[in-house]
Amino acid sequence: MQAEWDGRYADREQLWSGQPNGALVAEVAGLPPGRVLDVGCGEGADAVWLANGGWDVTALEVSGLALERAAGHARDVGVTIRWVHAELVQAMLPPASFDLVSAQYPALLRTPDAAAERALLAAVAPGGVLLLVHHAGMDTQKAHDSHDAHDSHDTHEAPDSGFDPADYVWPDMVAALLDDDWQVEVNEQRPRITPDSGAGAHHAEDLVLRARRLR
Repeated sequence: MQAEWDGRYADREQLWSGQPNGALVAEVAGLPPGRVLDVGCGEGADAVWLANGGWDVTALEVSGLALERAAGHARDVGVTIRWVHAELVQAMLPPASFDLVSAQYPALLRTPDAAAERALLAAVAPGGVLLLVHHAGMDTQKAHDSHDAHDSHDTHEAPDSGFDPADYVWPDMVAALLDDDWQVEVNEQRPRITPDSGAGAHHAEDLVLRARRLR
């Protein structure tokens, strides 16, 4: 996974738009700043935006090259972010410790034990929010695309990559694991606030899952 993403970042000086994801901006608007985990932070646009908004940011990314760019972006604007170079399941994050877990178009591999889905849920503190956003239609798509990212990991077309949607985690899989300890606040498909540039800019609809951990 790391080699694959390092290769994709190496192909372009800047892979993503450099702007925070629109669904993140919209959904975080009413939340008080606290501790946030940015899953798949890519070149750091979401992480920097959150830090500028007063959040205590931990940013997780599998690509070392992307993390270098993200850290440079943070230095340029003078914000402090905790960087974690790892995949979500291997990251050994402190459980139940984040007021917001943001996963914008993440490339999370699906496993029989739902490890990635459970890792997302486990990171959320009681009273905290999980915000998972993905591209609508990708979960049922049969064509060969790429896999995903945002200004973290956003999906961009790569016809020869052998992308199979069945290999990845989609919002409905996470929603299926929510029990009485969770309250679903948003679970819908909506028009995407599309960036002007960057890989994945052609996707027009988002799947948005926002759930609050009650206890």
